[in-house]
Amino acid sequence: MSTQSCSACSYGQGIHFYEIHFLTFHWQGVSLFTHEFARSRIPQRLYPVKMWRKRRSCLVFGFTVTVGMFTVVYVFHSNSTLLSVPKYTTPNPEPVPIQREKVPVRIDSYSKSLRYPQPQSLKSPRSDVMTVTPWLATVVWDGTFDSSIIDSLYQPQNLTIGTTVFAIGKYTRFIKGFLETAEKHFLVGYKVNYYIFTDKPDEVPSVALGMQRNLSVITVSKFFRWQEISMRRMERILNTIEERLLKEVDYLYCLDVDMLFHNHWGAEVLSTLVAAIHPGYYKNPREVFPYERRPASQAYVPLDQGDFYYAGAMIGGLIENVRALTRTCHQAILIDKQNDIEAAWQEESHLNKYFLQHKPTKLLSPEYLWDDTKPKPPEIHFIRFSTVLKNYAEVRENV
Repeated sequence: MSTQSCSACSYGQGIHFYEIHFLTFHWQGVSLFTHEFARSRIPQRLYPVKMWRKRRSCLVFGFTVTVGMFTVVYVFHSNSTLLSVPKYTTPNPEPVPIQREKVPVRIDSYSKSLRYPQPQSLKSPRSDVMTVTPWLATVVWDGTFDSSIIDSLYQPQNLTIGTTVFAIGKYTRFIKGFLETAEKHFLVGYKVNYYIFTDKPDEVPSVALGMQRNLSVITVSKFFRWQEISMRRMERILNTIEERLLKEVDYLYCLDVDMLFHNHWGAEVLSTLVAAIHPGYYKNPREVFPYERRPASQAYVPLDQGDFYYAGAMIGGLIENVRALTRTCHQAILIDKQNDIEAAWQEESHLNKYFLQHKPTKLLSPEYLWDDTKPKPPEIHFIRFSTVLKNYAEVRENV
């Protein structure tokens, strides 16, 4: 603010304000008011008190109008969200990525009618076998779960489970038996997508499937050696996961086709990352496991390491975790191939190295993957899934 006072002030003389610059605005009304007030002549008959009151009223009015205009501009142009967004709310939040893991459903919302024996905290359901690993992963045996409770938890989630099998060359003869027995025992009551990888799509038999059960045939090329077929399985599963399965299934289980289901194989197998204990080595110490023992291989496991020996005929879990497993194993196989090394048991050797470093969250006991050439021991109450007796020299065309 700048002012110029008159040269003399007295009661008998008029007082002139040559110029007062109160505030300069771009609004016409306020500017006109301030200039008219500044250049007006105040009559001589006004006493000083009245004259000050008039000046003060005008100044207050002008100041009020100015503050009001600034407030309106500030609220509606500089920070308009003050009027529309509640306190502690962030406007336009960033989208949160959706995880593949399903949110557990509250059991009291749909299973109020379930009746089952009370669990006993001081009594284990099985005392003859291991039911929990040192890293607290469940080992699934008969008698350790209640199917009705498990189904009440999983069925409301509307899950889709994918299942892959490879039928290359003469192995197409096993597709019919696999599918027919799977329809009787494998995740009955759930949506299942079967994915058959084969070099002979015309030989895939027609099998009656239940509701919400689908079959897709994926044509692949044939290799000269069965070992090569085994090693390339990880690559083909990985490519199919990335091309389509991420959008089609929630869980994926990769099984061998030359096997048959005999008893219930249900939702108790579902978990984040699932492995199957090999039926030939579940009683043996780690020193005799057929791990890859050459340090030059990516599948190398030292003699003093290892938890269980896992079978390559069954791997599973959430689709993202199976994707990570197949990617890691495929990359390790490629490195070995560049170094002219083939692991002792091809992909199964790399799978065991992966499970040593990435512990599975659930283990399936040998009853879920049995070898019918062996007699059934007393700890195996039910054989749920087992190999078909065959002449390997005959079905493996390129040994």
